[in-house]
Amino acid sequence: MNRFLDLADFSRDEIVDLLALAKRLEQHPEPRALAGKILGLLFFNPSLRTLSSFQVGMMRLGGSSFVITPGQGTWQLETRLGAVMNGAAAEHVREGLPVLASYADALGIRAFADGKNLAHDLAETSFNAMAAVVDKPLINMESATNHPCQALADWKTMDDLGIPQRGKFVLSWVNHPRITPLAVPCATVHMAAMRGMDVTVLRPEGYALPAQIMDKARAAAEASGGSLRETTDRAEALEGAQVIYAKEWGSTAHYGDATADAALRAGLADWSVCNQWFERTAPDCRLMHCLPVRRNVAVADEVLDGPRSIVQREAYNRLPAQMAVLHRLLA
Repeated sequence: MNRFLDLADFSRDEIVDLLALAKRLEQHPEPRALAGKILGLLFFNPSLRTLSSFQVGMMRLGGSSFVITPGQGTWQLETRLGAVMNGAAAEHVREGLPVLASYADALGIRAFADGKNLAHDLAETSFNAMAAVVDKPLINMESATNHPCQALADWKTMDDLGIPQRGKFVLSWVNHPRITPLAVPCATVHMAAMRGMDVTVLRPEGYALPAQIMDKARAAAEASGGSLRETTDRAEALEGAQVIYAKEWGSTAHYGDATADAALRAGLADWSVCNQWFERTAPDCRLMHCLPVRRNVAVADEVLDGPRSIVQREAYNRLPAQMAVLHRLLA
């Protein structure tokens, strides 16, 4: 394995094998496996779990890391191809990234969507332009429409807790005070479909996931024996569900238009997960969320602090899942 950019780049058996490695490293650490190896971490956007878990993962495997946050102690980096660089950015990624890669044995990049042009973001234009100039093993730490590290940890979490491979999985839109990216919902729907689950995307009108993301996940479901559908009917979607994955994302009907998005979500305050969602239809359903989460906006305290929440297990699993990726890339 030379790159970890998208679960779809691998077969289901290869992902299962990677998860088995994560479990083995969790139970039987290899503190010298990556001795002398260096991981470069480039963060264009904020992070808590991704940043800390990759640093700790390298340390636990005997390696080391360095972190670059453009504009904070370093030059601001321009990502646009063909840009006239007469603004704040002093250096282009076409020069900066090969330099960073030359100092490291592998490189991880986090670069969120621009959020202005849906076609541009679905094509992963910015991330792919950066990936093209990196000649070392590369990890996608979240791009415009993907977050494979989170998806891998989520799959492991469900395995750890014995959630059936063919269980009912609901990816539900939830409220947020502002527009948030598509990366996690896109990665999540594909992950659950690839695992072989019966997947339902629950969302209000105007928040349908892009057709090409749904088509990609539907193909994964067909290959794994799962299924995929979408609905706006909350009670019907949650009937018999083993997992609800709560996640915020911006309106695809008004992509790049913050005013129209805000007007649409103004009437959606009831899309906040509370105990009432589960009482009649899904009493044993588990709650997942990638974090950070807006309490009492996206998910109520009573759910996050209650027994159905497995968000802390998800967060913990970022570490062994990413250790497996690092081990496979560098050991």
